[in-house]
Amino acid sequence: MKEIKLETLQKIEKEYLSDKSSAIARHALTNTDIAIAASSKDCVKDMDFNFDIDIKTMAVNNQKSSGRCWIFAACNVMREIIAKKLGAGSFKLSQSYIAFYDKLEKLNYVLNALIETIDSDYDDRTVQFLVQSGVGDGGQWDMLVNVVKKYGICPKNAFVETFTSNNTRILNSLLNAELRRFASESRLVKARKGIEVVEELKDSYVKRFYKALVSCYGIPPKEFDLKYTDAKGKYKVLKGYNPQRFFNEFVGDEIDNYVSCINAPTKSKPFNKSYTVKYLGNVSGGKIVKHLNLPMERLKELIIAQLKDERIVWFGSDVASYGDRMRGVWNDQEFDFKSLLDLDIKMEKGESLDFRSSAMNHAMCITGVAFDTKGVPTKWKIENSWGEDRGYKGYFIMSASWFDQYTYQAVVDKKYLTKEELAAYESEPVVLKPWDPMGSLAD
Repeated sequence: MKEIKLETLQKIEKEYLSDKSSAIARHALTNTDIAIAASSKDCVKDMDFNFDIDIKTMAVNNQKSSGRCWIFAACNVMREIIAKKLGAGSFKLSQSYIAFYDKLEKLNYVLNALIETIDSDYDDRTVQFLVQSGVGDGGQWDMLVNVVKKYGICPKNAFVETFTSNNTRILNSLLNAELRRFASESRLVKARKGIEVVEELKDSYVKRFYKALVSCYGIPPKEFDLKYTDAKGKYKVLKGYNPQRFFNEFVGDEIDNYVSCINAPTKSKPFNKSYTVKYLGNVSGGKIVKHLNLPMERLKELIIAQLKDERIVWFGSDVASYGDRMRGVWNDQEFDFKSLLDLDIKMEKGESLDFRSSAMNHAMCITGVAFDTKGVPTKWKIENSWGEDRGYKGYFIMSASWFDQYTYQAVVDKKYLTKEELAAYESEPVVLKPWDPMGSLAD
């Protein structure tokens, strides 16, 4: 391997010191944040909160120090469905209730996967992926569907937030340490006593996991009264509900109409085919996580079709890139790192996926869009879950170019798909490796 020679560094430093722009950059960056210094208004225009389609939604929520964005975004979709049926003006679902059962099911799912791979070497890549990834807060749309169809949903006042539900880091660390202990212990037990005893060992772990979750989240409700205010502000109560009845009555099979569409322009994933990811899931025996890969222009057409019907859209993107989180703006044209640091970090979308420069990491809801005179989207309105003190009362803007580059997934009603697209989605999916970027979780 070629080393860095001292003479080479001296030459580079001399060149650097002779460049006045380098001195300006150094003076700026030793006193301020890189993103602030790189912020440019040269290409920023029309990034206000005026949209051609602007769906009015209820108040923004706050996921706090947890990775439950996908649950919060899905609850926003479901509460709009429920509110229309109830005639409710204000209503909240319990994200904590869904997170509780999601985490329990994920733990069981990973335990099963560790048993399935128990005869592989401990340093096998799949085994290492399982023990390193473990269980976290993040998820995918189909994982949400699995949980709510099995356990139902409940109002927020029936299962409130706790300190741990809002601050999950320590609990996740403890749970994953226990999962890794099982990975090791199960192999010793199998060698000494056989696979049947491993299953018994697994059951003991599930029992301890359940007790730990109840201690941190509380006891999930079996019954509750449905309390809400209607569109005129009048308080109402519907008595005698349980989570399954509540879900079946107000959401039910409607949730099965939604399909996950992605934009992954890589050579390994031809468009108009369906894909799944090995060991991506939560509920053992539930539906698999499945995506239909489409060109970006088609994905936007589907999103707009749903917005025109006044239905918000759950979607996933990479919010770690080119964003001002306090102002609530994602705009790749607003940050000039090339001029500031001579770092040209931009890549083609497919390349950025293949080489892990970018991937979906956060889920929110699209509630609006603006168009130019030719009907081309210029910006998108986003309902986030970071509280009302960021952005415009919790709502954010995405520029058209940012959206095209960093949006990877949108969940739309299958009625908007063509017959060919629906057939492609319903076909047997290509199974991607566990570490494929399209297996990324939104958190």
